Amino acid sequence: MTIGGSIALIVLGAILAFAVTLEVAGIDIRVVGFILLLGGAVGLIVGLSPRRRGAVVRETRVVDQDPEVY
Repeated sequence: MTIGGSIALIVLGAILAFAVTLEVAGIDIRVVGFILLLGGAVGLIVGLSPRRRGAVVRETRVVDQDPEVY
């Protein structure tokens, strides 16, 4: 998850948890908002943590520039 996606989940979760007063049968909107907040926070922590980088492979090619070939 990208940092932008995590922030979007946090914002959406905060809106659902604190600002929406809609009631839907069988679904608690506040709980859904808190779940989105938690998921966004975890995604943000993972997105900001340093990552291990794999080995860098560099390849050098030697090209014979024989003038007779051209």
